[in-house]
Amino acid sequence: MFDLTKNYFELFGLPVSCQVDLKALSGQYRVLQRAVHPDRFASDDERQQLLAVQYASHVNDAFHTLKQPLNRAIYLLKLAGRDVDMERNTVMDTAFLMEQMELRESVDEVRSDAHPEKALELLVARVDGDIDDYLLHFEQCWQSAGKEDLDQAEAVVKKMQFMVKLAAELEALESDLLD
Repeated sequence: MFDLTKNYFELFGLPVSCQVDLKALSGQYRVLQRAVHPDRFASDDERQQLLAVQYASHVNDAFHTLKQPLNRAIYLLKLAGRDVDMERNTVMDTAFLMEQMELRESVDEVRSDAHPEKALELLVARVDGDIDDYLLHFEQCWQSAGKEDLDQAEAVVKKMQFMVKLAAELEALESDLLD
């Protein structure tokens, strides 16, 4: 019925790559969801129903992993034998940590700014630009794929995680400011 041993890219018929055709990903996701949706197996035996739930969950996990650049990068490292422990993300790059502290201060200052919307807009643009830069750097390291390059790619992913979290905080701040 369905092969859980395929990697996520194979599952969606996509090349293993840092860049994903999101339109193709979404289209194949709909096809796979229809094929494995548990409702299609409601009249089957209990084992088939359980398998359908597992397949649907696998398709959902794969889709959400490939759709988000950070998750995709972590998955690519996993495929290369690098299981990145994002819970123990301890980036020791002093310059990066100082930059993070400055960005956090900027976030705190947005609310008290005379024009908080404009200040937030500038901060969001900076963070989005940094995320794009990290993605590009990751892709360069990934394509080289030597051990040192993969070490560098892993470090880039850990930095990117900080920025993605900050971007989510900025989205929440934007919602607060709009309310």
